[in-house]
Amino acid sequence: MGKVIGKVIATEKNPSTIDDFYFWTKQDLILNPFDVVKVGHIQHSVSYGVVQEISHITDTANFLSDYVSNDFGNVEATENTRRIGMNYVKAQVIGNTENIYIPLINNQKVELANESEVAEALGLNNVKNPVTCGYLQMYSGEKDRITLPVQMDSRFLIGPEGAHLNISGISGLAAKTSYAMFLLKAIQDKCLKNNDDDVAFVLFNVKGKDLLALDEPNEFESEKEKKETYDLYNHLGLSTEPFKKVQYYYPYASNKIGNTYLHKEAYNYQKSQGKAHLYKYSYEEDKDNLDLMFASMDDPQQTMDSIINYIINNQGTFGGLDGWDDFLDEVQKYCKAGSGGDKEITVNSWRKFNRIVRKSIYRNEIFDSVRDNGEEVRIGEALKHIKKNEVHVIDIARLNEEMQGFVFGDAIRTIYDLQLGQYTDDKDVNPPKKIVIFIDELNKYASSDTPKSSPILRQILDIAERGRSLGIILFSAEQFRSAIHNRVTGNCSTHAYGRTNAIEIAKSDYKFVPSVYKNMMTRLKQGEYIVQNPVFTSLLNIKFPKPIYKQYKQ
Repeated sequence: MGKVIGKVIATEKNPSTIDDFYFWTKQDLILNPFDVVKVGHIQHSVSYGVVQEISHITDTANFLSDYVSNDFGNVEATENTRRIGMNYVKAQVIGNTENIYIPLINNQKVELANESEVAEALGLNNVKNPVTCGYLQMYSGEKDRITLPVQMDSRFLIGPEGAHLNISGISGLAAKTSYAMFLLKAIQDKCLKNNDDDVAFVLFNVKGKDLLALDEPNEFESEKEKKETYDLYNHLGLSTEPFKKVQYYYPYASNKIGNTYLHKEAYNYQKSQGKAHLYKYSYEEDKDNLDLMFASMDDPQQTMDSIINYIINNQGTFGGLDGWDDFLDEVQKYCKAGSGGDKEITVNSWRKFNRIVRKSIYRNEIFDSVRDNGEEVRIGEALKHIKKNEVHVIDIARLNEEMQGFVFGDAIRTIYDLQLGQYTDDKDVNPPKKIVIFIDELNKYASSDTPKSSPILRQILDIAERGRSLGIILFSAEQFRSAIHNRVTGNCSTHAYGRTNAIEIAKSDYKFVPSVYKNMMTRLKQGEYIVQNPVFTSLLNIKFPKPIYKQYKQ
């Protein structure tokens, strides 16, 4: 028998229902929202509840009575008669051992659950295809505390039953990238242990040097911190080694590091290990992706679309050009009155097109032919040859917003075509069954304000809606979930909510979250998330350990 902490109380105004119940408990007992309790029920069954709200009540009739009883507001006064007080707790029913869901009966004992009972209540025991997603710490008392690894069924995270993860939270305070990397590390660990799992990873580095040392061990501030972190990884069944099989792709610059935040020494070290590459875009291979430069621009008349099709189909004088400089010169000719070309496309449209493409391409070292020297690559060519368990990190942090969108759009288009079987005839193309894509700041490409004509938005929506069947899984992060296109968040099977603000939780996206949990979201600590997944019987308040890979100091 567990520790008894109170009894069920059902009153005329607050009856027990099939969904929730109340119980009283001592006012000095420390309970927290998300704690699990158990209650004996009929036919020798046990019902489990998760704590939602905790209130304190006394026998004081009203505020004035209490004021008067303290000698009319003397804060030093001692009450003549001690007030009777207690806490009462509202709990949500999350399961019954015999699937009996009639309301809990008044005066039944309420107990703390042990580790196996908590796992049973929350659907954490006997998880098939387990992948670790964090750990629970339950009950505040030193003797009662439980630390329980949380595993979810990978089929509901990376398919085929469910797919896609969305992480939201305030920048810095929510540690969104760190949590995404923790999950991806757990998935890679699982894949390396089980050869039958066939997953690869494509990650975009969008901030500083965040993801540019994933395969190097972390440099902890002390041996004590290192030991505590390693012990936690061991307890969660994870390896204490950083990511394996990592390749890095940096925007080309003649001095190697002109377009990245990485230091020259670090780049040279990675190059000596055969894992650093510089990416370029050649005219012949990449002109088909020109539409990606217009992803953030509304084009209701589809004039830009018409020009892009004109160029891609080698109409007019666009066939047989040698490179991007020739292409820009050719576009310039169409900006002059009476230049010919497609009569339905106005000169003003060509001028608008010219302004946008010149801004990205002119004197940009990334747009050039790729030399066959083992260092320079095309992103599209590199991703075609991705193999299982590999991690490909594409650095876009130092590029402007338009170029970031271009690189991201090109990569996900390549992955989409790869999984559709477009490259099966090419040499050495043997894609994994699943490719997980991680992108931070998703609001740049799939916000509710993104133009409907955006090719990047269309691609993301396609992945959200069809990716599960193709083996393309999207792990995305953003500061405010409410800003993301609802067809993206609506198709995610797993949601992680980090610390956010009161304005955000007032949005309709959080309607289903009980108010006490919503308020908790405004004060979550770094390394703490509220996670929702179809496998869990309730929202879970989980924690995760510090990263095991190298963290560059900002």
